[in-house]
Amino acid sequence: MTDRPVAGSGSDLTIDTSCRTAQGRLWPPSLMSAGDVRLDDPMDHVEADLLTDGGNDAVVRLPGRRFPGVLMQGDSLHMLRSDVAEVVKACERGRLAEAAESAGIVLASLDALLTRYATALGRHEIERPY
Repeated sequence: MTDRPVAGSGSDLTIDTSCRTAQGRLWPPSLMSAGDVRLDDPMDHVEADLLTDGGNDAVVRLPGRRFPGVLMQGDSLHMLRSDVAEVVKACERGRLAEAAESAGIVLASLDALLTRYATALGRHEIERPY
């Protein structure tokens, strides 16, 4: 295993680089999951401000950006998309009560994410972009 420290992480976070080629591609290809996209260009390495713990939805400010954003893990993004798809399907079937219940779950998740974002900005004395 070849570890390298994550630039700007401010912690002991490291990335295992032993499964990547010099161009940043996963090797061997069997390590890629079915949805992974192979990129021919090398990955850009930047330092970013991490305003919260990593978790599934870190608040991060990238270089050159005035306001931070939310970095959501792919599995969390997929779950959010699946929840919205449930709302759409319920609407298509005319099941409005089911759609409203599913939409309420999505709204609660987004409200929690927005609260985490606003709290992180407040903690670091950064104005909100809205």
